[in-house]
Amino acid sequence: MDEVNQAPASPTAPTTSGARVEPAQDQKAAAHAVRQMFSSIAPRYDLLNHVLSLNVDRYWWWRTARRFRHIVRRGDASVLDLCCGTGDMAFALYRQAGVAGASIVGADFAHPMLCRATQKAAGLPLQWVEADALQMPFADARFHLVTSAFGFRNLANYDAGLREIHRVLACDGEVAILDFGEPKGLLGKLYRFYFRRVLPAVGSVLSGTKGPYAYLPASVARFPQPQEMLSRMKAAGFREVNYTPYTFGVAGVYCGKK
Repeated sequence: MDEVNQAPASPTAPTTSGARVEPAQDQKAAAHAVRQMFSSIAPRYDLLNHVLSLNVDRYWWWRTARRFRHIVRRGDASVLDLCCGTGDMAFALYRQAGVAGASIVGADFAHPMLCRATQKAAGLPLQWVEADALQMPFADARFHLVTSAFGFRNLANYDAGLREIHRVLACDGEVAILDFGEPKGLLGKLYRFYFRRVLPAVGSVLSGTKGPYAYLPASVARFPQPQEMLSRMKAAGFREVNYTPYTFGVAGVYCGKK
């Protein structure tokens, strides 16, 4: 059974402010580079996700969405899937919610990703908004749940992203940030070899571009470790923060309440 790790009593000193893409050095340039990168792979993004994760990504989305059935099945609830990409987390939430459940909004700042999400939605009652996660066009306390699946790691400023999520959440609203981790032990060594050597090579061949899949392992290595991430969430105002690893720590979900 996966263990849920609570945040430490005292905050851990932060080691990095946010994502960086070479040669971009500042926050604005990094955000622009990330947007261009993901826009370039939008047409093959879904195929690459499923192939490179051996289809385990579908299980991660389903498991995270199921955890929040108590919110998404409420007809009066509003849900935001932030950094939604082509919409897979939003679709997982909708399958849990059903037609009578919460209203669901997917937001991303890469226009080609949203175009793919819209095509895949095929008439489902989902809304798509082109928006920057660090400056969202939503009112304070708008949503009862905010999720982000494999997108938060790419923000140019993690703390600013957490504060913005906190702002748009209603009182007692919940957040779920699903992202990659780094397993320990022998599995960790095998995983790192695959993630740093095999995955970038295969991803580059299938996508026809090298940049995004060379960036991926670097972005995971740069992302805060679980205890530091939980401390950042507490500093942003979240309570009851916790982390649940998935698939031996290959991925995991950070949760908290406003």
